Amino acid sequence: MSLIPYALTRPFLFGLDPEHAHELTLGAIAKLQNTPAQCLWSQPRIQDPLELAGLKFPNRIGLAAGLDKNGRCIDGLGAMGFGFIEVGTVTPKGQPGNDKPRMFRLPEAQALINRLGFNNEGLASFLANVQRAHSFRACGGLVGLNIGKNAATPIENAVDDYLIGLEGVFPHADYITVNISSPNTKNLRALQSDAALDALLGALQARKLKLQAASGRHVPMFVKIAPDLDEEQVGVIAQTLKSNGIDGVIATNTTIAREAVKGMAHAEETGGLSGKPVFEASNRVIRLLRAALGSGYPIIGVGGVMSGEDARAKVQAGADLVQIYTGLIYKGPALVNECARALARV
Repeated sequence: MSLIPYALTRPFLFGLDPEHAHELTLGAIAKLQNTPAQCLWSQPRIQDPLELAGLKFPNRIGLAAGLDKNGRCIDGLGAMGFGFIEVGTVTPKGQPGNDKPRMFRLPEAQALINRLGFNNEGLASFLANVQRAHSFRACGGLVGLNIGKNAATPIENAVDDYLIGLEGVFPHADYITVNISSPNTKNLRALQSDAALDALLGALQARKLKLQAASGRHVPMFVKIAPDLDEEQVGVIAQTLKSNGIDGVIATNTTIAREAVKGMAHAEETGGLSGKPVFEASNRVIRLLRAALGSGYPIIGVGGVMSGEDARAKVQAGADLVQIYTGLIYKGPALVNECARALARV
């Protein structure tokens, strides 16, 4: 194992446009994964097994969706010590996303703002990439596939896109995530409302049960929600998840709030704010969900995890598993094992 100190590479990457740095890094990982050069960033996985939603997670730290939208780097990212990797969000058809620039760093807040808008190559390319991945799963890692709707699809037809996504990813997923909480696709968060959510989840669960019966495979389905919800809204979502037999919930996506970064450069850019400023908002939603859903319902916590202590706080708030994304950008791969070690002691 020859993990390069991230402190040596971060100044170069942070000297680039954020999206350019992102694509450069993913391109390198995609090219070098499963080669001897992978030792440059790989590290032994911390073993802390947990069974949840019928799956056996080798440890409780995962990569959140959004970093690897096209599923190109599952094996390379998995080599950083993750127990599970979530890729996407994928839409039925490829789409370019929103106009550039659309990603901004706020280093003094350890935060990012993005308005990427589900930029991805589409379902066919995504599935080809997922099927090429092999080494991460061979050593016990789990892969979640995150689905969304195309920007051009009217919100009233959103169910159609999610059903296409569900059918496409089902044979290849260890679990499936339904993303209804990105702030960067017009009207998407409206799907979190009472009637719309019930209709969407009812249709998806009915289709999933048919796919499971035909295949003999159990594939849990999770729903990813926003941090910008009040107690009543969280309560309604919790009840809708349970009434539709949904397997779990991921809390939370990025926030549209800006109080924590007010006055900072780029703070007023449109998009979702991630990183340290969303930490408490995410924990608040996790606590509300745990209270509403009870002790046995699977919750994956994500938002603002920058240390092992932060990961523990997510579990103390009520999460069973923890995902990171922006923390990986600021802290590097060593954060994965720091968080996994912290949870192994909980």
